[in-house]
Amino acid sequence: MEDKSANRQTRRSYYAPDGGHPPQTDLVTDRAMFREAYAVIPKGTMRDIVTSNLPFWEKTRAWILARPLSGFAETFSQYIVEVLPGGGSEKPDTDPSAQAVLFVVEGQLTVSIAGQEHEMAPGGYAYIPPGGDWRAHNKADSPVRFHWVRKAYEQVDGIDVPEAFVVNEADVEPIPMPGTEGKWATSRFVAPDDMRHDMHVNIVTFQPGAVIPFAETHVMEHGLYVLEGKAVYRLNEDWVEVEAGDFMWLRAFCPQACYAGGPGPFRYLLYKDVNRHPRLSF
Repeated sequence: MEDKSANRQTRRSYYAPDGGHPPQTDLVTDRAMFREAYAVIPKGTMRDIVTSNLPFWEKTRAWILARPLSGFAETFSQYIVEVLPGGGSEKPDTDPSAQAVLFVVEGQLTVSIAGQEHEMAPGGYAYIPPGGDWRAHNKADSPVRFHWVRKAYEQVDGIDVPEAFVVNEADVEPIPMPGTEGKWATSRFVAPDDMRHDMHVNIVTFQPGAVIPFAETHVMEHGLYVLEGKAVYRLNEDWVEVEAGDFMWLRAFCPQACYAGGPGPFRYLLYKDVNRHPRLSF
């Protein structure tokens, strides 16, 4: 099955790292920071020497942005995966409890789910349930880069596991936040009241000058990857400048707000855990 958006130019551009190594003349000073309630991993840190290889993936490397770790992410892991032409995997994930969201930011990714093949262009989004039968390959002549968000699925008796689906952001209508005249909008790939899903991976868009007008403080953990533009983001007690290619992790209850300064839209891929009781023990 072919993604309907694969053969047409998408409406958006998405930042993707390409590695490399800085010259010896560069200053070490950077915007990278790791705090108790948040972390900022700027695009300048995503170099060749910080990539990881993955089991059963060929011609592939990954920038691992978040992983379950004491004092860091608790509910998810997030990678930027780069697959060279001819690379990919017939056995992409060895954890049967792991569900996945794939989001393509550059190139073409061929994904097979339960025997159905999908050609995913930039903006392509795939949800794969836990234990899903899937494969991923780069059959094109240039590298493909995509986000891979993983979370152990929390099964609830009486609630079905969601099915797999593939879509493109170009075919998802953004939903404006009330009272913002569309200046702050969210592209939702899953309905918020669909209790089968215990995580959402959405795209949030702010037009220049738009804001989150209060310090959000909530139970959801966040991973934010800036796809486009720049902004000043409130993280706990600090205001931090971020731009396309930067990643932010926010611990649950970390106060957050945002001011999009322009000149173009500020957009990010947002992970959050939803629709489940908080665990009382680990």
